Amino acid sequence: MQITSGMVKELREKTAAGLMDCKAALTAMGGDMEAAIDHLRTKGLAAAAKKSSRIASEGVVCAHVEGDSGALVEVNCETDFVARTDNFIGLAKEVAALVNAKAPRDVDEALTLPAGGESLGEKLVATVAKIGEKISFRRFARLETPAGAPGMIVPYIHAGGKIGVLVAISGADRSNAAVAGLAKDLAMQVAAAYPTYIGRSDVPGPVIEREKGIYREQAKASGKPDKILDKIADGKLEKFFGDFCLVEQAFIKDPDRKVSQLLADAGKAAGAPITVSAFARFQVGEGMEKRSDDLAAEVAKQLGQG
Repeated sequence: MQITSGMVKELREKTAAGLMDCKAALTAMGGDMEAAIDHLRTKGLAAAAKKSSRIASEGVVCAHVEGDSGALVEVNCETDFVARTDNFIGLAKEVAALVNAKAPRDVDEALTLPAGGESLGEKLVATVAKIGEKISFRRFARLETPAGAPGMIVPYIHAGGKIGVLVAISGADRSNAAVAGLAKDLAMQVAAAYPTYIGRSDVPGPVIEREKGIYREQAKASGKPDKILDKIADGKLEKFFGDFCLVEQAFIKDPDRKVSQLLADAGKAAGAPITVSAFARFQVGEGMEKRSDDLAAEVAKQLGQG
């Protein structure tokens, strides 16, 4: 039976075992998923298999920057208690350093990378057995400065690793202390104001049209005449840009100035344009199901008494 990548992925999700281990188990068991799970358990991966269905929505975001590149990773566990331990934080930092050094295409490839005599996936499984909680490497972002051009990658970690940011700046390197300071402020800006795009030119056309359509319908429903609907929609679109585009946002340390003004002033002082070429922002557990720690309420709900 042919072992597909989808089968390997499904087995990894069920057991948290390494990709190569999953492929080998499926091959040995002729593609039988349940038999492959048992096969992995007999090889000492039972702890990971038992915990694979648990919710791992706590954890940390870590960054690693070296040279002209940086990586931001989110590594998850089940409880905030484990997330705050030195061992778990050390593991997340190791993951960030490995991703930055090896530049994998995705998480699946990252899990196959060598990490001290074993693959990263195997290391995570071994850690599951050691700490007694499900652990997952959820996602990463890796940024680089353009080759041969001045630039810098600046990290910012907030709230003990609950929010992490990387910002890539073009036009000056770290030897320019003023620009490096601005880059750190912009990383804090991304953490606090949560922009989606760098500038308005980065907003996809369909998104703009959808927003304008919503604003037109809102204005029409409020009784505004048709001849001014487009003008109203354009005005609200400016607010959208101000909320979701980094360079259009009011600077958190001086709301009377936009980020674009800060970049322009920095460019004049540096004698070259200073721009944000990319950014990434992760918040632990965003978009994930959260575990319920209120056991009494959960039991009551199950019994139909809540």
